Amino acid sequence: MNRSGIEAGGSPMTATAVNGEQGRKKIAEAETGRIHRGRPRFSGRIRRKPEHVGPTPHGARASTGRVIRRGRKEAPILPNVEYEEARSNGWDFVTKKPGIDGVDAVLERFAGQQYIADPSIGMAVYLSVRMGKPLLVEGEPGCGKTEIARTLAAALETELIRLQCYEGLDADATLYEWNHPKQLITIRIEEARKDPKALEREIFSEEFLLKRPLLQALTHGGPQAPVLLIDEIDRADEEFEGLLLEFLSDFQITIPEMGTIRAKRVPHVVITSNRTRELSDALKRRCLYLYIGYPSREKEVAILRAKVPGLGEQFAEEIAGFVQRVRAEDDFVKRPGISETLDWASALMALGTTKLDRDIVEQTLGLVVKDAQDLQTMQAGRLDALMGSP
Repeated sequence: MNRSGIEAGGSPMTATAVNGEQGRKKIAEAETGRIHRGRPRFSGRIRRKPEHVGPTPHGARASTGRVIRRGRKEAPILPNVEYEEARSNGWDFVTKKPGIDGVDAVLERFAGQQYIADPSIGMAVYLSVRMGKPLLVEGEPGCGKTEIARTLAAALETELIRLQCYEGLDADATLYEWNHPKQLITIRIEEARKDPKALEREIFSEEFLLKRPLLQALTHGGPQAPVLLIDEIDRADEEFEGLLLEFLSDFQITIPEMGTIRAKRVPHVVITSNRTRELSDALKRRCLYLYIGYPSREKEVAILRAKVPGLGEQFAEEIAGFVQRVRAEDDFVKRPGISETLDWASALMALGTTKLDRDIVEQTLGLVVKDAQDLQTMQAGRLDALMGSP
């Protein structure tokens, strides 16, 4: 086992010599970008000999631990180091040092990071940290879902690792990739001097591994567990949810060439969704659930006062009142979130405005209304009605 807690895995190997000219041809193909996405090949090609597995003795129990496997060959799951803060599945695991000793402490720390949290948010965050369960946060766009993870990381004084989801997201972008260019250079330099088996062990070591967010969260070496943000999971394909369920089950990854990597410290996981599609029931069961809607007028004023320096209470009331009336319009395609309110308030402060009037609202309307149809509706006469007294 190396210093990072990665197990040495894999079956016995034998070397099979091939023609040197053929090996040079394959390296030339790789250097021009025509090599396939599998292992790099070289003149001293290595093949793994399948490890013999005998019949299971009568009465013996085979391991059925769920792990993430990639590639054509499965590495054996070997015993790993038991990290002090590692946890198993079930309700019996509790983080030994959550760093937050109650809901009030969550609210206080979030307020210290200028995040105005409701008691429901404080309760969900505290239970997620205390119980070691992922927190799934759904809600309207721009209402502070992503900011929960950022604020939690700052409150715990730990690192935030972010995975931004998108359509077509796959294991290469979420788990790991091999650094093929570096492997090929090493092969070219070392193949004449090193034994093929030793060279293979070298190029499939941690030095050549490109860690993506999920693997980064498992191997994080800081003094505290990191916060893993999986942002806008509804943008990813449903297949990614299956991969994520396996990851959240045991917090471990099996790399065929290296073995099983288990979490040094199980990360605090926050998953966000804008509800553009329905998430699977299996994922929801795995997580604690929190829904964040649009804020009340009082809360929005408090957010404005906390986030926009120099904004007076009366002006904040005017801004929040106008935005609240815009959100109440049933026929609008896209209602403004808190992020739009903050951007608009910051722009008005930059312009030196201290009071709303029709001209300044009309000129800066694009900061609040961000849909062409809604903007035309506002300019066609709706703005005059919305400029009434709060």
